[in-house]
Amino acid sequence: MAASQEHLDKMQLRQNYRNLWHTNLMNTITADTPYCCFSLFCGPCVSYLLRKRALYNDMSRYTCCAGYMPCSGRCGESKCPELCLCTEVFLCFGNSVASTRFLLQDEFNIQTTKCDNCIIGFMFCLQQLACIFSIVACLVGSEELSEASQLLNCLADLVYCTVCACMQTQHKVEMDKRDGKFGPQPMAVPPMQNMSRIDQPYPPNVGYGQQPYGYPPAPPPQAGGYPPAGYPPPGYPAPGYQRKILHCRQRISRLQRISSTILTY
Repeated sequence: MAASQEHLDKMQLRQNYRNLWHTNLMNTITADTPYCCFSLFCGPCVSYLLRKRALYNDMSRYTCCAGYMPCSGRCGESKCPELCLCTEVFLCFGNSVASTRFLLQDEFNIQTTKCDNCIIGFMFCLQQLACIFSIVACLVGSEELSEASQLLNCLADLVYCTVCACMQTQHKVEMDKRDGKFGPQPMAVPPMQNMSRIDQPYPPNVGYGQQPYGYPPAPPPQAGGYPPAGYPPPGYPAPGYQRKILHCRQRISRLQRISSTILTY
């Protein structure tokens, strides 16, 4: 009961994820056409490869159905994970695709768009409708209804195989993005920067913008020490400046003595 509640909580949490798939289900065919065809004609093999890649090729982390099913952890996965994964992808193909999807969603906080939810929901509804038609055809014994149910089953199987192929291509493209096959990763290490040395007159211009257009270039700082040579300029201070300063100080001192005498009396 606790495990079921935990799975329900995870499903509720996935609705609040903010990241999106690198490509939606409608664009997976154009995103990687050869791999989509490979997924369509050899779905279990692709499911095996994608699950192993989702685990970073570390099969010691493998759990049946990625830990999302009641049988997870009870099939002896630790003893022979490769055999258990082969059994999972061939006998429980749909669960293996869904488990890899949940694994990627929980790792990268990826939500499923409304369009993808509609496609997946249509697939499930069509399968349920085909099952209902087959049961009704068996109970009624109508030949026309039986043929209609067989056509509906074929359509449901075709949609199921197509959607699973698109989903697996979507997983592959997302892991290509994770592994940096589309360029630098968002959390890539920043480039190395050079620090100024003692023998440099001023630090190198690394990581900063140039002087704005229309402004004269800024002069480099002086390397001859502080203050620079020639300071102060000749003729400074003006002649008689010190004498005026001394006269002002004497007047201030005289005024202070007069004010103190007045305050005393």
